[in-house]
Amino acid sequence: ISVQVLVQDHVATVSSTLQYVNEEERPLEALFVFPLPADAAVCHFSAKIGEQEIVAEVQDRETARDRYDDAVSSGQQAFLLEESSESPDVFRLSVGCLSAGQNAAVTIIYVTELAVQDDHSLRFCLPAVLNPRYTPAGTTAISSGAVPYTLTLSVHVSSPKPISKLESSCTLDPLVFLHSDHTQATVNLNSGHMFDKDVELFVYYQDTHQPSAIVEAGETTAPMGDMMHHGKGAQMRIESAKDTLLLLLKSLPVGCYFNIYGFGSDFESFFPQSVEYNQDTVDKALKRVKEMKADMGGTEILQPLKHIYSQPCYPDHPRQLFVFTDGEVFNTKEVLDLVKSHAHSHRCFSFGIGGGASAALITGMAREGSGHAQFITDTDRMQPKVKFALQPAVLNISVDWTLPDDVTVDTLSPPNNVLFQGQRTLIYAQLKGESSGGSEGTVTVKYSLKDQPVANQLHFCLKPTEETQLSIHRLAARTLIRSLEQEERSGAADVEGIRSRMVELSVQAGVSSVHTAFISVNKDSRQTVKGPLLQRRVPTYGITNQGESIREMRRKLNNTT
Repeated sequence: ISVQVLVQDHVATVSSTLQYVNEEERPLEALFVFPLPADAAVCHFSAKIGEQEIVAEVQDRETARDRYDDAVSSGQQAFLLEESSESPDVFRLSVGCLSAGQNAAVTIIYVTELAVQDDHSLRFCLPAVLNPRYTPAGTTAISSGAVPYTLTLSVHVSSPKPISKLESSCTLDPLVFLHSDHTQATVNLNSGHMFDKDVELFVYYQDTHQPSAIVEAGETTAPMGDMMHHGKGAQMRIESAKDTLLLLLKSLPVGCYFNIYGFGSDFESFFPQSVEYNQDTVDKALKRVKEMKADMGGTEILQPLKHIYSQPCYPDHPRQLFVFTDGEVFNTKEVLDLVKSHAHSHRCFSFGIGGGASAALITGMAREGSGHAQFITDTDRMQPKVKFALQPAVLNISVDWTLPDDVTVDTLSPPNNVLFQGQRTLIYAQLKGESSGGSEGTVTVKYSLKDQPVANQLHFCLKPTEETQLSIHRLAARTLIRSLEQEERSGAADVEGIRSRMVELSVQAGVSSVHTAFISVNKDSRQTVKGPLLQRRVPTYGITNQGESIREMRRKLNNTT
């Protein structure tokens, strides 16, 4: 797998090329299930066979599947890329009717936002680990296995702000600055890297907290706390989680109410209900924390969440929920829907532990619960990251625009009413109309901090950037699609209308969604296929090579949605 990353300030464009070789003596159909960042907007999918390149188009999901099945059944080469119906950070790539001895290079391009870390760096993660998502009774789990391929990775960083340094969880070649002002740099991953863990890259800019605006041209009180920990990870993870729980217990204010839940394939709580924070209850909780072990089985988070939400809140004690998990769940969207349905009565802070923690689950729970998400690798200490949840929050955020008379604005991002220490928010808006090249606009962000009103004003030029990759447009479209998906799952009356709008937006913007898929067919290829087409699954780290039929697997996945 060859990956090229272009980091531009707070956004990364990632191009991954996967080389397929059919080493068997008959045509094959291959399936590759792999992780991507949860907020990634997949915007390009193509296949190159010999000198011929076939660029995929976005179509309604069922239409794309039918085209793929028809093409493969008739002996044509076809390629299908789909987002999982259950978790937006898992994709399935089907490569159909690859001739014996034939090579195919498949390229996927996506754009993604970079998350702010507790040390003010920006985190880029190339997911390699697709943990076997723990599935509730009645569904099938997948066991671990090795991967028969390696990764080459090159990164180009560009920003108006000087680059201070780059760090990584993996071994990098020396950083090379391309200009004396340190606004551009390149770095490569050491050769021979086995694709057996997530690749994390931390980018440090100077003056990273200064607000900025980019214009891109288009184509025409005291808490009541509930803390949850997941007991499936390695002992090192549970020890780190225990240290963090001890920190939280000692940091809670006197007079609040708290409880602690441990969950795996089952769950248990320290107390029958939240208890008042005093010396006696703290001593009991500290003793239980020190006795905790990583022996609770899988990751069934839905039931303990339902139990927590069924408990009444104490008057004047709003609930705050701290969740520590490796994120290995199957029913991600069901969990997020539950958190969202209780967002009015609590705030959720989520922490992904170890490589492979599902970004869709961790960031989604924090987003739906108006909290903050953090990821902790095995070498990290959780305590500095947890402290964010104990800091004052920016509340009542509003955005006002001042533009020339012939320019209008539509805000595309859903409302964001809370921002925590160390967090950053990106607000996408669509400007319409015409203006002269030197025209300026003004955006004013108002909010309250420690009950005091604050306003920040930013002036920006309406002349679009010369960047032509449409990264901002695609991320904005992805943001709007995600908002429509949440509206669809919330039980809105016009479900079909919302779904049609999602498909239309996905096709127009050329980005992925749960109701669309990328499809390409090589109509010049055709070969006689006798009997069922042999199928092979390309193993991802955490998933074994299985010979199950792709259509059978797809049927099972459909039956769970």
